[in-house]
Amino acid sequence: MLLSVLGGNLFSSPAAWHNDFKVGLGLDLSSGTVVTMKAQTPNGQVPSQGAMNAAISIITSRVNGTGNSGAQVQQQGNDVLTVSVPGKGSQDTVRLVSTTALLRFRPVLLEAAYTGTPTPSASASPSASAHPSATPSATPRTSASATSTAKTSAKIVPAATPSASASTHASASASTHASSSPSPTPSASSPASAASTVYGNPSAVDKNTRALFDKLVCPLNPTNQDAWKKQVYTNSGDWDNPAAQTVSCDTSGSKYVLGAAAVLGEDVTSATATLDPNTNGWGVNVTLDGKGSSSFGTLTEHQFGTYEPSASTNQDDFVLNQIAVVLDGNIVTTPQTQGALTSGTFIINGSSFTKTTATQLQDVLKYGHLPVRFDIQNVSSVSPQLGRAQLDGGLIAAAIGLVLVVAYSFLYYRGLGLVSVSSLVVAASLSYLSVVLLTKDSKGFALNLAGIAGLIVAIGITADSFVVFFERLRDEVREGKQLRPAVEAGWKRARRTILVSDTVSFLAAALLYYFAIGDVKGFAYTLGLTTIIDIVVVFLFTKPMVTLVARTKFFGNGHRLSGLDPVRLGARAPWRSSVPRARVRSSATTSARNSGEA
Repeated sequence: MLLSVLGGNLFSSPAAWHNDFKVGLGLDLSSGTVVTMKAQTPNGQVPSQGAMNAAISIITSRVNGTGNSGAQVQQQGNDVLTVSVPGKGSQDTVRLVSTTALLRFRPVLLEAAYTGTPTPSASASPSASAHPSATPSATPRTSASATSTAKTSAKIVPAATPSASASTHASASASTHASSSPSPTPSASSPASAASTVYGNPSAVDKNTRALFDKLVCPLNPTNQDAWKKQVYTNSGDWDNPAAQTVSCDTSGSKYVLGAAAVLGEDVTSATATLDPNTNGWGVNVTLDGKGSSSFGTLTEHQFGTYEPSASTNQDDFVLNQIAVVLDGNIVTTPQTQGALTSGTFIINGSSFTKTTATQLQDVLKYGHLPVRFDIQNVSSVSPQLGRAQLDGGLIAAAIGLVLVVAYSFLYYRGLGLVSVSSLVVAASLSYLSVVLLTKDSKGFALNLAGIAGLIVAIGITADSFVVFFERLRDEVREGKQLRPAVEAGWKRARRTILVSDTVSFLAAALLYYFAIGDVKGFAYTLGLTTIIDIVVVFLFTKPMVTLVARTKFFGNGHRLSGLDPVRLGARAPWRSSVPRARVRSSATTSARNSGEA
């Protein structure tokens, strides 16, 4: 029954059995990537162990949260982390672990669409952006408006505000912006454009930051999202100063000037991707702590009251009403404020949000904040051939051990060997299905070489349990008992020993798992798992099967090939066990005397 339950949870259809029963392999048995990162603190000192532990926890949650199975994050020395991710390409892994720096919520001060060339300062003069009706700028302003509105489909709405009304509001706003000119053109987002109109509030940007903004050329659909930083920042970390204005890029190639951070990643207490039943659209529920709620409330009150787009067709107002969610200096999203958010609880959603994008944003908000920054030191790809020789050796050892156990069972226990071999088959099936189930749907477990070693050791654990039971049973038969009562009496004596032995084994596995690091945890995990499976098999299969075979003539009558032959075991006859020893000796003396007289 247990096999049926486990198997039923694994496959969806007969056509998918091959994939459903496939075991997820660890890094040493499959391809993968190992990334070495070194912690960098603002003062150049060695980070505290508490900060490193927090970073390990966050990176582990972030990596495993993307669907990776068997990823490991280990500390080496005082300031180095090694991240091992099986099954992921090197570029994907580097991007995954390198985008785990500090999280910021910053107001948008300036925005310019992708052009492929630096933006001339003259194109962003205050007069140009302050007068939307000016003839020379009407067409490009409308183009940028349409582009920005489409790109900035994300919205920040109060948690108590129905999403449907927010969506309607955003659509109306988008419509208003798009209609500011009868003939919008996509030139603002085209790489062929010589320049892109700048929107926002140039007067709020300091001179040095504006110079960096004019110099910056953002890549379009970048493979390395950090490449732009080398254009404008010479000192590492300047792009992430929370108290200063910064420039940044998004993945569409647009560039921004961002104000000082209003909310830090540490101010986010929870973030949950959810489906809004009102609009049937996805969004992320965000909750801030007291400090973050106060700062965010002040910012959104100012933005919504000053730059609320529904009250104006000015694209500058639309841009200045955006808040950039920035991770490691890179813009993740720029949602538009839909109200004064003073409660500390709000929703980020949008018409382009899907379950995947909402979950990605959720992970950024939940796991984006790290107490220290990490620089990539080394990236290496691992080939599955590295563990092939060890795997082959382990499988050969397992096969030899299994053959020896089966041979010993039949030679020593004869007919009872069928019970022991059947128990091994059931235990192996349960172990295999358990491993498949644990590695299925990214439950965080992957089978590695150490785990295989734990499964091999399980052969001895299971064999030890039925040896204890069979020996207690044979002891009862030697005492002259019939087989059926001998089974029950032997089981009462054996189960206590089996439970004590398995308890000691499980405690050893649990302590090893708790204190060990790296691959040793895989060994401890499978050892503890198979110990539990051994108890299940002995109690629910081995003992009931012995009870059933005891009712057959072959075993019940003590056939010489059954393994329970009383003569072979040296069992005492029942009548001899009930005769007092004095009477036996007296009868023997009388017989000897009569023989002598005769």
